[in-house]
Amino acid sequence: MPGLLRGVARTAVVAGTATAVSNRVSRRQAGRWAQQEAAQQPVYEQPAPPPAPAPAVSMESKLDQLKDLATLKEQGVLTEEEFAAQKARILNG
Repeated sequence: MPGLLRGVARTAVVAGTATAVSNRVSRRQAGRWAQQEAAQQPVYEQPAPPPAPAPAVSMESKLDQLKDLATLKEQGVLTEEEFAAQKARILNG
């Protein structure tokens, strides 16, 4: 019976060692694959920041533009339709 027990113990030690080595090899290989995948993934550039908003036109500037339009209309340079379109553009912009 002691020979049988010794054989079982030896088998257990060999199997445990084989399992430990196998697990270590698997972890190391998984680490290498992870490094390779990380190196192969594309690097994305950060998107450009959005353009700065246009500076707000002051009310004084709008009034000056409207006065110039009125002068051009009085001189006959602009028609009523052209005047209305430009006036709307200035007021909405």
